[in-house]
Amino acid sequence: MGKILILTGPTAVGKTDLSIYLARNLGGEIISADSMQVYKKMDIGTAKPTPTERKKVPHHLIDFFDPRESYSAGDFQRDARRCIEDVLKRKHLPQVVGGTGLYIQSLLTGLPPAFDKKDPNLRKSLREIADREGREAVHKKLRQCDPELASRIHPNDIQRTIRGLEVYRLTGQPLSELQKKARATRLPYQVTGYILFRPREELYSLIDTRVDQMVAAGLEKEVQELIAMGCNSTHTSMQGLGYREFYYYLQGSNITREEAIDLIKRNTRRFAKRQLTWFRNQFDFPWIRVENEESFFPEMLSRAKKDLNLPG
Repeated sequence: MGKILILTGPTAVGKTDLSIYLARNLGGEIISADSMQVYKKMDIGTAKPTPTERKKVPHHLIDFFDPRESYSAGDFQRDARRCIEDVLKRKHLPQVVGGTGLYIQSLLTGLPPAFDKKDPNLRKSLREIADREGREAVHKKLRQCDPELASRIHPNDIQRTIRGLEVYRLTGQPLSELQKKARATRLPYQVTGYILFRPREELYSLIDTRVDQMVAAGLEKEVQELIAMGCNSTHTSMQGLGYREFYYYLQGSNITREEAIDLIKRNTRRFAKRQLTWFRNQFDFPWIRVENEESFFPEMLSRAKKDLNLPG
């Protein structure tokens, strides 16, 4: 049975550096499980591994999809499983790394055929309702047809709210029920996984610093360029943290640039909190507190070798 390593955790916790270190010492290749890093032209706001970092270790499912198109969990499941097979054929270790919990869940448990069904017109209509009446109005529609799924999704998470409604409208079945049925189709590999975490205040400080660094690196210009190529609020890519806030600021919403930056920080902190809740409820991987790199990285390498039953 093939072996894979999964490394997840909230945004800004330190997944990238550790994953590269482990891959270089375990003969690994990294398969990104980040719903925004799939998109081209979105480098700064997604904290995409730099070209230098990608030269150190092969990376997959990064920087390959048009931001004007929609990439789904079903797409990820198909592409990630193909990547895993390819990596295993090369006798390397597949390392699935990222903070998009739904992507990792879809990889581990499988997804029903309904995940391949899409209705762009319905998505557009629901986004227009959210813009006109507020996101709570769309979330209310989800509560009416799939209360279990709605209870797991924050009203501000418009992307997942719309996806739940889309699946229900297209299949007549609640997405939560389809997910339960899909869990019978499990990944046929030996899976070792870790959830990285830091104390809340430490993580929030890292998030604020990262946002400041992204703004200094040109996040606003990156959003301007995406708008110029035709991206707008109906596109999944523009719902990403940093992109959504700057989009509305640049489109003339009643917020200042400084307020947009503060919103990015606040929304990212809230997102990290939701990620941790998701991991706690969905995965039974051990939780690992991120420590000082000098000692922490070698300790994690030793642990991974032991848990994966690798030599050394």
